[in-house]
Amino acid sequence: MYFSIIIPLYNHPQEIKELLETLVLQTYKQFEVLVIEDGSVDDASEIVHSFADKLDVKYFVKENAGQGFARNFAFERAKGDYFIIFDSDCLIPEDYLQIVNDSLARNYLDAYGGPDAAHPSFTPIQKAISYAMTSPFTTGGIRGMKKGIGQFHPRSFNMGISRQVWEKAGGFIITRLCEDIEYSIRIHSMGFKIGLIPEAKVYHKRRTDFYRFYKQLHFFGRARINVYKFFPNELKLVHFFPAVFTLSLLFTIVSNIFQWRIAWLCNFILAFIILLIFFHAWSKNKSAKIAFLSLIASFIQLIAYGLGFMQDFWKRVILKIS
Repeated sequence: MYFSIIIPLYNHPQEIKELLETLVLQTYKQFEVLVIEDGSVDDASEIVHSFADKLDVKYFVKENAGQGFARNFAFERAKGDYFIIFDSDCLIPEDYLQIVNDSLARNYLDAYGGPDAAHPSFTPIQKAISYAMTSPFTTGGIRGMKKGIGQFHPRSFNMGISRQVWEKAGGFIITRLCEDIEYSIRIHSMGFKIGLIPEAKVYHKRRTDFYRFYKQLHFFGRARINVYKFFPNELKLVHFFPAVFTLSLLFTIVSNIFQWRIAWLCNFILAFIILLIFFHAWSKNKSAKIAFLSLIASFIQLIAYGLGFMQDFWKRVILKIS
């Protein structure tokens, strides 16, 4: 099978260098790479062209329109039987394409997604953020666990679609705010076979500090309501959990300030959650420091997503302001 690897890029030339270096090492060689510079000010032209003798790489520049439409631009120019989408801040294990090719040969999927993990070289904060984004206690396992909650939706940091899917479903119809979830649901609705390839993991570097992580997750919370506007039935109870957690945390703080009788119970539940996340993160990373940072990252993840979710739920669902 011949793969077209598609990478939208916006102002992160060093990221694309690290990603392309991992693609050079792929054991499976039947692929091309399309890098779409989406209106960047700090472009990666020189870096990408430096790989011309190591990869079949094509570099395109277009006006900024967001990552969804940048991928559409690449779909129209790709030659592969199968399109694979990565975020520019990913590192790809050297056997990734071989794993995908073998998996599709055994059990063909029209579209697939894979999980993400923390690379040993990541900083403690990056590992903590990776934990927060993959933990069953913060995401319910919906981002690539074998036994996640609900229908599996591939995410665009690690996602593949067949040429047939693109020809029938077209590309992304929104360019950000959960554009990948909308696309996955639409592919599902057309009867295509979609699944998880659990071994096809990538190392996702994500944001490198808690402030930017907060902004990203606040955006994700708002984006879930954007998906709801397209597919009302896809708003599940699990999506309300961060908002419930955020409101419960606020209630716990208020109950302690005013010394309500229920404060002891709120404190007990909060302490249980803190210990659960801390020791689970410790068991995953074998580090008390990363476990402590994972606890902070998990609270940021839940609160930021919850606030973003409530903001747009109130505005777009209750008040019906588009």
